Amino acid sequence: MEWRRRDYRVERPLLNQEQLEELGRWGPAPRARPWRASLQCSRARARALLLQRLPVAAWLPRYPLCEWLLGDLLSGLSVAIMQLPQGLAYALLAGLPPVFGLYSSFYPVFVYFLFGTSRHISVGTFAVMSVMVGSVTEALAPDENFLQNGNSTVNATEARDAERVALASSLSVLVGLFQVGLGLVHFGFVVTYLSEPLVRGYTTAAAVQVFVSQLKYVFGLKLSSFSGPLSLVYTLLEVGWKLPQSKVGSVVTAAVAGMVLVAVKLLNDKLKRCLPLPLPGELLTLIGATAISYGVGLEARFGVDVVGSIPTGLVPPVAPRPELFASLVGNAFAIAVVGFAIAISLGKIFALRHGYRVDSNQELVALGLSNLVGGIFQCFPVSCSMSRSLVQESAGGNTQVAGAVSSLFILIIILKLGELFKDLPKAVLAAIVIVNLKGMLLQARDVCALWRANRVDLLIWLVTFAATLLLNLDVGLAVAVGFSLLLVVVRTQRPRYSVLGQLPDTDVYRDVAEYAEAREVPGVKVFRSSATVYFANADLYSDALKQRCGVDVDHLISRKKKLLRKQELRLRRLQKEKPQQQAAASTGTSIPIDVHTPDGAIKSQDADGPQAPQVSPEPGPAGAAGGQDDAQAWGSGSLQGLGLAPPAFHSLVLDLGALSFADTVCIKSLKNVFRDFRDVEVQVYLAGCQAPVVAQLEAGGFFDASISKQHLFASVHDAVLFALQHPRSGPASPVLVTKL
Repeated sequence: MEWRRRDYRVERPLLNQEQLEELGRWGPAPRARPWRASLQCSRARARALLLQRLPVAAWLPRYPLCEWLLGDLLSGLSVAIMQLPQGLAYALLAGLPPVFGLYSSFYPVFVYFLFGTSRHISVGTFAVMSVMVGSVTEALAPDENFLQNGNSTVNATEARDAERVALASSLSVLVGLFQVGLGLVHFGFVVTYLSEPLVRGYTTAAAVQVFVSQLKYVFGLKLSSFSGPLSLVYTLLEVGWKLPQSKVGSVVTAAVAGMVLVAVKLLNDKLKRCLPLPLPGELLTLIGATAISYGVGLEARFGVDVVGSIPTGLVPPVAPRPELFASLVGNAFAIAVVGFAIAISLGKIFALRHGYRVDSNQELVALGLSNLVGGIFQCFPVSCSMSRSLVQESAGGNTQVAGAVSSLFILIIILKLGELFKDLPKAVLAAIVIVNLKGMLLQARDVCALWRANRVDLLIWLVTFAATLLLNLDVGLAVAVGFSLLLVVVRTQRPRYSVLGQLPDTDVYRDVAEYAEAREVPGVKVFRSSATVYFANADLYSDALKQRCGVDVDHLISRKKKLLRKQELRLRRLQKEKPQQQAAASTGTSIPIDVHTPDGAIKSQDADGPQAPQVSPEPGPAGAAGGQDDAQAWGSGSLQGLGLAPPAFHSLVLDLGALSFADTVCIKSLKNVFRDFRDVEVQVYLAGCQAPVVAQLEAGGFFDASISKQHLFASVHDAVLFALQHPRSGPASPVLVTKL
């Protein structure tokens, strides 16, 4: 686009804050009280509350059957085809029998259909959530606790599975309670503390943990359960130690299944323009592996572990065990936050793409109810899956009717077809999990991109990744959030400080270090910080201001006070010697005192006799021995009169356009700046303050007899023009000198 220069000229009066408020007829904005509306009771309010908390009642009556039904049916079927193998696989990832993955693919999905606001995300089992649940179940119910006292392997496995199911369902209830509670108090903004680099680094590390957790199924190994910090390292060491014990049948089964899955995915990418729906590679692999396992007898002949019996039918609701909540509360909060962060980030992406709005607080409530109801029916915590959500969108899904269709398909599997997959090798499920980790593992390429774009975000990514790998998922998340917030504080403590200069023939002021044509206005120093000033960086702001101004203000004030103290002591000495003069006059002796002498040197002279010896005067502050001019200089409190070089500028303008709030420490720091620079005969002005900041300054007692709103200006240029019209003031008044 060709740039054409266009000039504009604006004539207006110079405006300080008082004049600006008078011109604009400023008045305090009316305070919004949304809680009053929430307490009102009416039919309209009840209907609005119902539609807000039950969104399906708002969109389902207006559902366009002819336009959207076919797309939702095909989309729901496609998602269900993916949901079936992933549910079985992610249940193993959570340390539970596979059938509980099917339960978790039915109940929560249907509940979200009723309460969710996103039209395209696919709620259900997800690898990151499953591995977080698995870390809890394996830590609180390890295998070693059930292989004692001579119990048989079958009984020990059943007891272990029952205990882990109780843990997972109680965990799901607790996660749901956290999410519902946070959503009802409008705490959906908590996800804003999880930045994109943090989430991507966390999910990448979680993908590595998922990959490592599936190695025991790939190689057919029996591994110990490790939890806590460095559990990933211990697992890798044990895998390496027991690698010679690997079962060839499991390795071959996993390798073949993985290659088939990768080939089908590549074929789908190649033919996505020709195929109306992507080929269901996971379902085809599942059916084929089950048939081969049943026909060949992989378990009996090659020792390949299979899923085993899958009970048909639904389980009755079971109350959670409250005695477990104390040991689950920390992990539950972490899972609640991570699950919501993943769901809301995907939901906002699809909402932006299709032009609708997602309510973050209602999403939190919807996910919470999904986990709460699911936990009662022995499900483990769920979130949404990126791969299934993309399939749901690309297959023509328009609403959560697609989710309802997929949950009904899973219900049919649970009721009638689940038993058919009892010969499915666990190595195939492990291969499905590993292949689906491709997208998250490829996030490691963020390192190169962040190195070029923003190295602070790269640091957040790396710290999150390392902490999650080494300290486990729950502690790693806490460390990542803490480090991210600490980094925000550090970045505000070390902002960019600039001395501004005026661009030629404009009212624009820019950093003189960056703009070669920017010139400092003679006699005026303009200073700006790129961050707000608050308790954590107020001292740094003051130090940077004094350093960039090129004047050692503290040293200059210290020298001035010392010289004024010396002058005061000399004046007191003269006042003490005055009675002696009067006494000498009464006895006929004349003792004239020259008050204009710097050191109060006294010339004694007899009235009748010759002149007495004269006291040698000490050199004054400016090196003068005496005289009329020096006496007048000592009588004043100016720097020049005291023999000190004043600063090269008479006015200081602080550009506070970046100030978003003013706490008490900020107000005190600004008052100190006014006091210190006035002591060295520099007037201070503020510019660019927003109205809320001015109100906070006024409420904090910033304005007094010496600082008024006439020291605040609408812009930097207004302040500079005023400073040029009012150069350095004269010497300080005797009252101010006395106060020093």
